[in-house]
Amino acid sequence: MKTLVVGGTGPTGPPIVAGLEQRGQDVTICHTGGHELDEVMHLPHIHCDVRDRDAFSAALGDREWDVAIVTYGRLRMIAEVLAGRVGHFVSVGGGPAVRGYFDPWAHNPPGLPLPTPESAPTATEDEDGKSYRVARTEQYVFEHHPTATHFRYPYVYGPRQLAPREWLIVKRILDERPHIIVADGGQSAHSFGFADNLAHAIHLAVDQPKAAAGRIFHTGDEEVLTLRQVIEICAAELGHEWDIVSMPPELAVPARPLMMQPSTHHRVLDTSALRHVLGYRDAVPAREAIARTARWLAENPHPPGDVVERILEDPFDYDNEDRLVEWWRSVTATAPELEWAGPPGYGLSYSGPGTSYERADTRI
Repeated sequence: MKTLVVGGTGPTGPPIVAGLEQRGQDVTICHTGGHELDEVMHLPHIHCDVRDRDAFSAALGDREWDVAIVTYGRLRMIAEVLAGRVGHFVSVGGGPAVRGYFDPWAHNPPGLPLPTPESAPTATEDEDGKSYRVARTEQYVFEHHPTATHFRYPYVYGPRQLAPREWLIVKRILDERPHIIVADGGQSAHSFGFADNLAHAIHLAVDQPKAAAGRIFHTGDEEVLTLRQVIEICAAELGHEWDIVSMPPELAVPARPLMMQPSTHHRVLDTSALRHVLGYRDAVPAREAIARTARWLAENPHPPGDVVERILEDPFDYDNEDRLVEWWRSVTATAPELEWAGPPGYGLSYSGPGTSYERADTRI
């Protein structure tokens, strides 16, 4: 089977290609050629500007493929050029197509449905222009390839990620920071996808073209970890102990790069269709994947001030972080003296007869 992979050198590229080769497929990679990886150098390459229609068309010539997997480039243009020349068109977009992904206040009350299914409304142009363009691109793909399979990726993590959220944690561990600031306890849950897991989802669609035809699938790790869990896993993997200091989001300014949005609302994609229709299960469990990523970043640290840190927008301003933590601890060190007639409880359904919880007299 002849397969064209547009991209192939990003975080998910090598595992996608490796899985295709294991299936005995004849793989060709098409990308700009500006970034090469040893893992895929043995394959035929087509080098061109995958954002330029004329360059892309000229580079492909009149060739046809059984499968095209498009993970990179201008998707609308690629879908149009490959119309009628591909048996199964598999494309990658993202969760931002969903209404409220970037702007939780698009909903009332604010926040995405939890979890958010593929059937959730997509963004309109008036609500969020960027999300609308992502959603419109999905429609464009199916207009040109009615039997296409489209994946909405969450945020991708793993080796070679251009903007690794985990670096915000790992760098502070390497710098032996005594604390890290989080907003609202770091309890926000966001869908993330380890590169190997997302590649596995692509492989399942290639293996089951009839089941996958004409569908959009949300992808991501089966277990959705909170930010605090990610921080704790990274610290445990790298043998570091520190205090996780929780503040309200308005005060937790250093936590903004970790929040990755101006609120602590959850962003969890419903991946049940991927599991039930294609039989997806994580190739690498999320907790193990986070630990692997932390170890890889520790062994391959980014230079201070490089493009990664500029994209993440974290100045690693430890002096101000320390001042903020010192102030926060001073204002929360002493609570008012309160005399409760009967301390508020957790409800008898939690702490009633037969549980191991013992009510204690509490003075706050």
